[in-house]
Amino acid sequence: MWALVLNASWIVQFVLLMLVAASIVSWVFIVQRAIVLRNARRSAVSFEDRFWSGMDLGTLYREVHGDSDPDGGMERIFMAGFREFTRLRGQGVDADAMMDGVQRSMRVAVTREQESLEAHLPFLATVGSTGPYVGLFGTVVGVMNSFRGLAHVQQTTLAAVAPGIAEALVTTAVGLVAAIPAVVAFNRFNARVEQLLTSYETFAEEFSSILHRQVHAQVKKQSPDSHGEG
Repeated sequence: MWALVLNASWIVQFVLLMLVAASIVSWVFIVQRAIVLRNARRSAVSFEDRFWSGMDLGTLYREVHGDSDPDGGMERIFMAGFREFTRLRGQGVDADAMMDGVQRSMRVAVTREQESLEAHLPFLATVGSTGPYVGLFGTVVGVMNSFRGLAHVQQTTLAAVAPGIAEALVTTAVGLVAAIPAVVAFNRFNARVEQLLTSYETFAEEFSSILHRQVHAQVKKQSPDSHGEG
């Protein structure tokens, strides 16, 4: 194999170098994405347990605000929504405008988490879709060089053709080696991202409903007092 690469044309060697480099970078991103998504999932499960444990939202916000967990996507959504809720409530904004602001803030937080979770996935998709074609290009060039070499041979035999064909097929093999893991990882990671985003959006809706009930309960509680004072 090494002899075939060394004896190949410079175009085939360049194609092989690109494919090997793309494969190495793909594996780096695969390992990195696997760790990030695993930590994000664990963090989401852990935070949901804390959120539904009955803890006061203000206390939970102060605890989360003091954490330094970089993978806590659900925590960041919670912080964005509760921070906006506290700010608008302090300004005396009416209930509907307050909930619109909270929902908008959490939608922005979900979008940011989506961008973070999908980082490097387009590269894996690109390698998976173009790797075989790049390898095929190297194969075509190798076959062309092989047939050109036959023009200088008096007698065409298998021994004269085989090295050139083998050299050409190396690029196809390397292209598949680079593409297959990238495609598998992209599909798997994309499914995990969709699951996480669904859980984030569901949590945002549930949290918004809780805040909505608190706001309207507070309004109803204050309504008789203000009526009686009048």
